Amino acid sequence: MKENMLDILMYLFENYISDEVELEPDEDILRSELVSAGFRGNDIEKAFDWLEDLAQMQEMPPRSGGFGEQSIRVYTEHEQERLDADARGFLLFLEQLDVLDSLSRELVIDRVMALEAEEIDLDQLKWVVLMVLFNLPGQEAAYAWMEDLVFNEAPGSLH
Repeated sequence: MKENMLDILMYLFENYISDEVELEPDEDILRSELVSAGFRGNDIEKAFDWLEDLAQMQEMPPRSGGFGEQSIRVYTEHEQERLDADARGFLLFLEQLDVLDSLSRELVIDRVMALEAEEIDLDQLKWVVLMVLFNLPGQEAAYAWMEDLVFNEAPGSLH
């Protein structure tokens, strides 16, 4: 089974992370279940590292002075290779709807760049946005809107 790190992250999110279960499954048990589901050990480790990096970013203090509400994001050539025009337009759309702010947008871009895919399609980008919002405190409304978009493809109003 040819899977990548994002497939593992999506599997974990659908089956463990997004559930409102208070118990955190043991990492060794999760690894065993992921291997049983057909994922490769190296990809599993990379997915766990990706999640750990995301959790550490949540703890970082917000930057001041670097981003403003009127800022325009200029993408590097490498970012443009990973995020096509549709993906960049989608991120701008989410900012305009106040689903993402400049800091959460940067977290999404960072997490996309940490994936090993050459290009991220729009559905995959939605999953990354969902995972980032899930891990940010105070983003419950934005997360709920994004969750509706990912799982139902028919989002309601954010406000």
